[in-house]
Amino acid sequence: MTQQKISFDILVQKGLINQEQLDKARQEVEKCGVSIEKALDKLGFISELAIAQVFAETMGVPFIDLSDYLIDPEVIKMIPENTARKYKIIPLFRTEDSLTIAMSEPSDIVAIDEIREKSKIEVIDSVFSTEDMILRAMDQYYGATGNIRELIGNLATEETKSKIKEEKTVEAVEEIPVIKLVNLIITEAIKDRASDIHIEPEENMVLIRYRVDGILHEVQKIPKHLQSLLLSRIKIMANMDIAETRNPQDGRIELKMENKILDLRVSSFPTVYGENIVLRILDKSAVLFGLEELGFSNDDLKNFQKVIQKPNGIILVTGPTGSGKTTTLYSALSMINSVERNIITIEDPVEYLIPLIRQTQINQKAGLTFANGLRSILRQDPDVIMVGEIRDIETAEIAIQASLTGHLVFSTLHTNDAASALTRLLDMGIESYLIASSIIGILAQRLVRVICPNCKEKVTPNADKIKELNIAAEQEFYHGKGCSKCKNIGFIGRIGIFELLLMNDELKAMVLAKKSAGEIKQKALSLACALFLAMDCKKLKQA
Repeated sequence: MTQQKISFDILVQKGLINQEQLDKARQEVEKCGVSIEKALDKLGFISELAIAQVFAETMGVPFIDLSDYLIDPEVIKMIPENTARKYKIIPLFRTEDSLTIAMSEPSDIVAIDEIREKSKIEVIDSVFSTEDMILRAMDQYYGATGNIRELIGNLATEETKSKIKEEKTVEAVEEIPVIKLVNLIITEAIKDRASDIHIEPEENMVLIRYRVDGILHEVQKIPKHLQSLLLSRIKIMANMDIAETRNPQDGRIELKMENKILDLRVSSFPTVYGENIVLRILDKSAVLFGLEELGFSNDDLKNFQKVIQKPNGIILVTGPTGSGKTTTLYSALSMINSVERNIITIEDPVEYLIPLIRQTQINQKAGLTFANGLRSILRQDPDVIMVGEIRDIETAEIAIQASLTGHLVFSTLHTNDAASALTRLLDMGIESYLIASSIIGILAQRLVRVICPNCKEKVTPNADKIKELNIAAEQEFYHGKGCSKCKNIGFIGRIGIFELLLMNDELKAMVLAKKSAGEIKQKALSLACALFLAMDCKKLKQA
C-alpha cells in the first residue's frame, strides 16, 4: 500500500481518524503481524477501501475497486503472470493505442517501463488499487485466460471433485477455481453481444446458452459435479440466499468491464434437476440510438416525431419481452429532452442513464410500485412521465389521469399489435371514454435480425418460398453464408420493424363503441390506404 510514499498520518490530518486510533492500529500490527490498513479496518476505525481512496486522491490518480471489475481474458494475456506478480499490477483494458493497468505503486517508473516493453504498447495509463485487491485479481484471472472448455478440464480433477463434495460453504465457493469459470462465462457473453446468459441444469450436466440477437445458442456443457458451486457463486455475487433452493429468487450484480458499467439481473427458478439461473445483461453506459437509427420508415418516423412533441396524452409502445420497447422509449425521451422540460421516469429496471432526466427504479420490498411511484411523481411538477410498464388497472388509471391533467405520458404494454393495446386497456377495466380521450398514439414493434454485411451474398429462393411469402419474384434476395465475424450464423445485430397507430375521431368512436381489435385495425389500415391515395393524387395534380 505505498506506505513508503504516503504516511498513514495523512488520515489523521484529514480528520478521518485520530492519533490515538492510529497508535492503537500500530500496536495491533506489532501484536498480530497484519498490515496497518487491515488493523485500522479490523478495529473499526476506517475501512481499507476508504484508506485506498484517500491514498489515490493524495497521489492524484484514479482509484479502482477490483472486487466488482471484470477483465477480458485477452487483456490478461498481454502481461505475463510473473511480471504482474513481480510488480503487483494487473492489466484492466486496452484502447487502440493505450493499456490501462491497476498498480499498488502507480509511481513505479521501472514497472511501467517493463509493462510497456512486454505489452508492446507505448502509452501505459495507471490507476491505483490496493495490493490485496490486485493479488486477488491475479489469483482470479491468471490461469483463467483460456476458453471455458479448457477451464472445465482443469476443474474436472479427482482432487477438485472430492473437495467439492467435502466443502459446500461460502468460503469454498469463493476459494475453488469455479470463480474463474463464472467470470469467463460472463466475459465471453459480453464479448459475444449476448443479452442473456442461461445456466440450465440437466440430468447429467449443466447447459450454458447465450441469447444473441434474440436467438439462444449453446455455448458449453458443464460437468454436473460443478453445478452447486457454479450456481452458488452466481447467487453470492447477486446477494441471493445460497441456502434457498426451493423458491424462485431475484438478485442483481453490478460489474465494470473496460469502460462499461454492466448491470446483471439474476433470476433463479427451481426445476427437477436443480435451480435454473438466467442473467440479463444491461449495459448502462451504452450509447443510445437516435430515432432515425431504429429502423422507422420515413412516414412513421415523421409521424412519431410529431406525436411525441405533443403537450399531453398517452403514448404506448407495445410488443413482447425483448422487442426493444425500452430502447425506443429512451430514444424518444432523448429527442424531447431539454432544460425547459421536467422529465421523470419510474422503471424496472433503469436500463440507460440520461442526463437531465430524473430516473427511479421500483422497489417492491420497500413498497415503491409503479402505481405508488406514479402518484408521487405527479407531485414533482413533471412535464413528461415515463412509466416502465402498465401492469394493472391502478397504474393505468393514474397514467390516464396524469395525461388528462396536462402531462405527456409514455409507457409500455405487452400486446401483439397496436390495436390490441386499446382492447387490452378495456379488458383491464378502464372506461372506454377515458381511453378515447387520453391515448394519442400506439407504436407496436418487433426486432428482426440483420444479415451479416461481411458474408452477405445474393441468393435465389425457390418459387414455393416466394409464393408462401407473397412477395414479388423480381426483387433481389440475400442471405449470410456465415463467417468468423458472425460466428457462422449469417446474422449480426437487429433492427426494428414498426406499426404506428395514431388516434383520430373515427378510431376514438370505435373505442367508445368497444369494437374489437381486429375491427379497429382494419379501420386504421383503410384510413392509411386512403391517406396514401390522397397523397398520390396530390402528387399527380402537381405533376
